[in-house]
Amino acid sequence: MRGPRFVALGDSLTEGVGDPVGDGWRGWAALLADGLSREDVEFTNLAVSGAQTRDVLERQLPAGLAGRPDVVSVVVGVNDTLRCTFDIHAVAARLDTIYAAFRAQGAVLLTACLPDPGTMLGLPGALARPLARRQRAVNAVVHALSERYGAVHLHAAEGGWTTERAMWSSDRLHPGERGHRQLAVRFHELLAERGIATGVAPSAEPEFPVPARSASLRWLATAGTGWVVRRCTDLLPQLVTLAADEMRHRARGTSGRLDLRAAHAVSMALAALSVQERPAEAA
Repeated sequence: MRGPRFVALGDSLTEGVGDPVGDGWRGWAALLADGLSREDVEFTNLAVSGAQTRDVLERQLPAGLAGRPDVVSVVVGVNDTLRCTFDIHAVAARLDTIYAAFRAQGAVLLTACLPDPGTMLGLPGALARPLARRQRAVNAVVHALSERYGAVHLHAAEGGWTTERAMWSSDRLHPGERGHRQLAVRFHELLAERGIATGVAPSAEPEFPVPARSASLRWLATAGTGWVVRRCTDLLPQLVTLAADEMRHRARGTSGRLDLRAAHAVSMALAALSVQERPAEAA
């Protein structure tokens, strides 16, 4: 008997950034793949650093479907929140299309909600709150669509692991090896409960020593700096505007309106998906 085919889609988190092995990255998806079955697992990682939902839809989805996976993970959305083009309606529509396509093939779908980048970076409140609001909106959409498509969903946006420094790499945005192992272990538990994962669970304990501080600083000074510059060029002007709006509302005591506005946008985005499906269902 052949082992299952596992295809992973997403961004730098699934690519494995923060969990270096040799000259590349390993990450939670590769760790999970080893424990999916007692048979050899055919694992393909299509995730690319910086990917947004549009990239997954247009570039990764066709390759993923061609692989006819038995298990597929789709963990994406954080990069969407870091762009001035952020649109929760578009994010919801893209995720809906991606999830539906894999479920139509009969694949087991893995999804996750994630902590917001502003909190992880320790940004000042006026800068962090708009990003947190965006990430909550993405998580709400992922929650709703995961339930709709019967996904194996991991609640990773909260809990002790988000504040435990040992779980995170030097950039404070990507898990280190211990954090990637935590994600793999938790996904394996969920899959084992459903009888899907039959292999040995990944170990929660790191295999390699924590990278030296000099190595971490070297990464931040090279690739890490480039990562920050690329996103600041795109996001910073709008983030300053969002922060100013945040401070105005706090001064007036009307911050709740921003939360209500975001919640309404999520509701409208999900409602639009339901309306689009009705003609097909009626037919």
